[in-house]
Amino acid sequence: MKTKGNLTPKVNIVTLGCAKNLVDSENILTQLRGNGIDTTHESEKAEANIVIINTCGFIDNAKQESIDTILEYAQAKTDGLIEKVYVTGCLSERYKDDLEKEIPQVDAFFGTRDLPLLLKKFKADYKQELVGERLLTTPRHYAYLKIAEGCDRPCSFCAIPLMRGKHISQPIELILQQARSFAKQGTKELILIAQDLTYYGLDIYKKRNLAELLDKLADVEGIDWIRLQYAYPAGFPLDILEVIKNRPNVCNYLDMPLQHGADNMLRKMRRGITRTKTEQLIDSIRQQVPEIAIRTTLIAGHPGETEGDFDEMYHFVEKMRFDRLGIFNYSHEENTHAFGMEDDVPEEIKQERADTIMELQQIISSELNEKKIGNTYKVLFDRKEGGYFIGRTEADSPEVDNEVLVDASEQYVRIGDFAQVEITGATEFDLYGKITPSH
Repeated sequence: MKTKGNLTPKVNIVTLGCAKNLVDSENILTQLRGNGIDTTHESEKAEANIVIINTCGFIDNAKQESIDTILEYAQAKTDGLIEKVYVTGCLSERYKDDLEKEIPQVDAFFGTRDLPLLLKKFKADYKQELVGERLLTTPRHYAYLKIAEGCDRPCSFCAIPLMRGKHISQPIELILQQARSFAKQGTKELILIAQDLTYYGLDIYKKRNLAELLDKLADVEGIDWIRLQYAYPAGFPLDILEVIKNRPNVCNYLDMPLQHGADNMLRKMRRGITRTKTEQLIDSIRQQVPEIAIRTTLIAGHPGETEGDFDEMYHFVEKMRFDRLGIFNYSHEENTHAFGMEDDVPEEIKQERADTIMELQQIISSELNEKKIGNTYKVLFDRKEGGYFIGRTEADSPEVDNEVLVDASEQYVRIGDFAQVEITGATEFDLYGKITPSH
């Protein structure tokens, strides 16, 4: 059992939710260690006497996972296994008052922009000089680079602006400073994230400035891949396509959550775009960058979604043949615009619709993967698991997309290295291959 009042804090940070949260946890880790405090991230060992939980509050499942995690550590505190529990992140920002009442064992709750206040609990200062020097919790060869915080979009279903506030772009110089620092540490892939990448620059440069940022990042020595995640379709800055096409280290990859394929639903979701305009946009992206892999996300069962709307979405997916696709069940979130509508699609219908879309995507993905057999791709290897070296092509983001498997009993590759791989087999979501000698 831990003794109370242990003077040397040993901190463990637990992260839930998306890559944007992971970046926030890495910033907490960097600041605490920079202040000389012994800090780990997701440590398996039960050595910490203080736990910081970085929560997600996006949809029901994520909220439940966050609450369960808080309760688990609150119980550990009651049992004398740890001394303090701090909670930060999106759930804490959104439900602080309720959580304080419901889980009094937690020592303090912090919002998404309260890092200096959290540091005060450790008598630590927010060190400005550490801003470009983030410690990574991902494998060293790839890093998430958050280029903006918050969101100004009015989407009906989304609680992110409530938790993350208005859109704030990071200045180009600061982003470049971080990119150079990562490159020095051996990072080869930068994954650009924000709630909305395509809005980048409007607040500080008075224009959409993603193309200029990409161009400058592509000049950073040592960075082989730059990947774009979370681009919004309405007002899409087409000038970024030139950069994707002309700069070899900007991946032929675009993650563009479209949410639906029926006009009626796009209007209800307040997406600011029609199905026709969406199709035209995708066509022009594919024309300008023929090699591009497009990933999208959809929502099943938003209030007012009829069978007809769902059929329209199904045909939209069938027609567009996205390289990658995920689908969420609609979650009724208080204080969002859609919360004023009746959540009128039963849970089992939402699930049925989501499953139907995923079955269709499985067929599309399988057909697209079959066509890759016999081709050779540049692959970045992330890990070794179950007798295979597992990597990704430029068409794949970590955690969410397809993977390339190479038999470790036959061939060897260093984790974090690139290799040319000839594809010898394919399933719905994975490719199998052999490393070919580099010429």
